[in-house]
Amino acid sequence: MDSQADAWERQTGESAAAWEAFACYRDLGLSRSISKVAANLNKARSVLERWSTSHQWVLRAEAYDREQDRLWRAERHQAARDIARRHARLASAAQAKLVARLQHLDPDRLSPSDVIRWLEATIRIERQAYSIDQIEATATASGAAVDAPDVAQLTDEERRARMEQLRRELETRLTDSETAS
Repeated sequence: MDSQADAWERQTGESAAAWEAFACYRDLGLSRSISKVAANLNKARSVLERWSTSHQWVLRAEAYDREQDRLWRAERHQAARDIARRHARLASAAQAKLVARLQHLDPDRLSPSDVIRWLEATIRIERQAYSIDQIEATATASGAAVDAPDVAQLTDEERRARMEQLRRELETRLTDSETAS
């Protein structure tokens, strides 16, 4: 094979007809065969077998398949990162709106469970966007301690206290972000 060109590209000394036949073979994907190339190009199977051997079609097609798989995985990985970033931005925006609304609401007029549900929803979305639950699961499996309180197990009084604590934390964060802006 040509050390200058990728295996799936035209090789030095490969005729145009042999290259066309290989490209047809390569592009057939996992169902490729010399018989299919012969039928598609109306060429003698014996000529194609000779070209296949002399130009290492099987190895070149395997290299092409590996490269296509690598490109596909890279594309999926990038798409997943883009989606995670977008979801994190949306969750942050929703949290900012919730913080703004909380600053103008009288906590005594809110149901503690309603506020906690909204907050839990935005936190869950953000955690999913950054795969935090997976990271924590890995840490737990490796023996590391993870501090994740179960809000559902709290009494109404404990929820009110937790809500007030979260409200103060959110106000502090909002004030800090406004100061930084």
